[in-house]
Amino acid sequence: MDYNKLFSAVVTRSKASAIRELLKLLCKPEIISFAGGLPDPDMFPTKDVSSIMQDVLTHSPKEALQYGTTEGQESLKQELVAMLQKTEGITCESGNLLIVSAAQQALDMVARLFLNPGDHIITAAPTYLGALQAFHVAGADIIGAKSDNYGVLAEDIEAILASLQKKGEVCKFIYLVPDFQNPTGTTIPQERRLKILEIAKKYGTLIVEDSPYRQVRFEGTAPDTFYKLDNGEGNVITLFTFSKVFVPGFRLGYILGPQEVIKKLVILKQAMDLCTSPILQLAAKEYLKRGLLLEHIKHIVAAYKEKRDLMLQMLKEHMPEGVSWTHPEGGLFLWLTMPKQLDAAKLLPRALENNVAYVSGVDFYPQADVHNDMRLNFSYSSREQIIQGVKRLAQTIKENL
Repeated sequence: MDYNKLFSAVVTRSKASAIRELLKLLCKPEIISFAGGLPDPDMFPTKDVSSIMQDVLTHSPKEALQYGTTEGQESLKQELVAMLQKTEGITCESGNLLIVSAAQQALDMVARLFLNPGDHIITAAPTYLGALQAFHVAGADIIGAKSDNYGVLAEDIEAILASLQKKGEVCKFIYLVPDFQNPTGTTIPQERRLKILEIAKKYGTLIVEDSPYRQVRFEGTAPDTFYKLDNGEGNVITLFTFSKVFVPGFRLGYILGPQEVIKKLVILKQAMDLCTSPILQLAAKEYLKRGLLLEHIKHIVAAYKEKRDLMLQMLKEHMPEGVSWTHPEGGLFLWLTMPKQLDAAKLLPRALENNVAYVSGVDFYPQADVHNDMRLNFSYSSREQIIQGVKRLAQTIKENL
């Protein structure tokens, strides 16, 4: 059978995740990996989850084991409404929320909702690889806007939008990870957020705000979310997930947006998976109701801050001249930039020979046109692994300068 005659156009333009493919190669225990975006499994609230799952099956077995509504369990959505008001100052209703199978499904659904092949969107350059995958599958024309140490440049976004408008073309949305961006770790300041929001309104385009670990802040004051700054005017859709602040294995997230958009997303989800797991939704609801999530986040913040500080210290002590890196105020990643003559993708096999791994930065650029960057994760590795891994990485770079 020649399957190439049968495959859809979607499959033809899809490609595997560079990160997922790399993780398959890291089976050797001696390799220290800064490649994944994994939470520290030692931080998982195993006892609390075990207790809550037992309680859910004891007290709500029929609801937990039956099909659920596509929109999501109402009890969980009410807890989320209360949490958003308490932690973000966001006032919303359960009709503004859709429970999904974590943020990656949310990205896929947003792409399906808004994009036809050839439609234009804007992202930061670089930006989250998983988002680029979802948008590529939808056939989007992804235009990368330049970034600095404070995130995407508002002026470059406006220049792109003006150029599209001049040609009579439309930008469907601007995709941003405003807090501790994956991959760079940068955060967009409040003043720049306001400017970007005004630009989006001026040109009649949406902002899709991806917020997977906004609560994992180590220092500084958090700017308002784009959703709050928009003040209910309908120009922003925000994606949240429990994967980085609770447990990734639950595959739970939620979309916050105008009810008109949520209703359309519900129709899409009905064709995808009918509903997100009711038992896991009920367990997450109970975790929130007991006040455990915010307490758990405090422990995550303390642990990850210590690891970030250690990685920054080791980079300062061991990296050669000409290598620079970001100083994230939170999250899971930092971004390392080497001299331009070095190609991080070509350097990776030599790093693996030295038993250390990272993700090459080229895959995070919409045009794949920058080659001397890499993403480093500090949340997953132990202190000793961070110390030894950075030494190995620095030695690899020095050997190849």
